[in-house]
Amino acid sequence: MWQDEIVDKIHQIREQHAKSFNYDLDAMFADWQKKQAKSGRQIISKSLNPRTQPTSICG
Repeated sequence: MWQDEIVDKIHQIREQHAKSFNYDLDAMFADWQKKQAKSGRQIISKSLNPRTQPTSICG
């Protein structure tokens, strides 16, 4: 089976990150948020404003 070296490297990095936080999702998420805040990049939410959601015509 063909393997992508880049995907393999991403999996390795993710595994190392998870292991460093003892697979604690809350701690991992907090770390990602901290890194995101430090990056200085503009954060754009994918969530939509409920007022802009189309209304259902079926019920």
